[in-house]
Amino acid sequence: MNYQFGLTSEFPCSYLADKQERLLVAVDKNLQSPDGYAFLMSQGFRRGGDQIYRPHCLNCYACRSLRVLVEQFKPSKSQQRVLKKNNHFSTQIATQVATNYYSLYENYINTIHCDGAMYPATKAQFQSFLLSDYTLAKQLFLEIWHENKLISVAVTDELPNALSAVYTFYHPDYKKSALGVFSILAQLKLSQQLGKRYLYLGYQIDECQKMNYKNRYFPYEIFQENNWQLVNK
Repeated sequence: MNYQFGLTSEFPCSYLADKQERLLVAVDKNLQSPDGYAFLMSQGFRRGGDQIYRPHCLNCYACRSLRVLVEQFKPSKSQQRVLKKNNHFSTQIATQVATNYYSLYENYINTIHCDGAMYPATKAQFQSFLLSDYTLAKQLFLEIWHENKLISVAVTDELPNALSAVYTFYHPDYKKSALGVFSILAQLKLSQQLGKRYLYLGYQIDECQKMNYKNRYFPYEIFQENNWQLVNK
């Protein structure tokens, strides 16, 4: 079946200096379903708000979609240390956005990413970037708590055969707790509990310091040359 896609004009790359970026965007209404979303993810796409996109840049292939094989995943020694270090934290799963999410998000963006394109944080940005009606997929919010204090939220989409880690934000005071790593490990555990085959982590960009951390969860598959290629440790 042929689907309709749009192609953006080139614009400055968000991740690599002196590079131009353009996106292939899913616009076909026949893909507006959980199964359509799962198909797009299997083809290397990613969700940001209501936009389902895949980089389609000229002469650049730096962005590669990565998914962890859930059943076979084993935490490394360093990941085990993160789990042990943070075993006093508790996790909860919510299915609705709570009123205290935005203040945590705002603090995260304005402190951790004050040099990024999303600064300064706004409520409109929070809603449009993290939430989506396009995919019709169930959204999960993996909360991390320190006693009675919410310290992190991982926005996660549920697909028929996978979870997709959309975005994680946390309290800046807990930066040394490696909450990004801890959140991925918690999402992997949740994927196992739900019987999912994959956890999609988005785009691995080796040349970008902020986007080159996803290839540490073995085994994983990486999407290149329109095929998923297995990588073992």
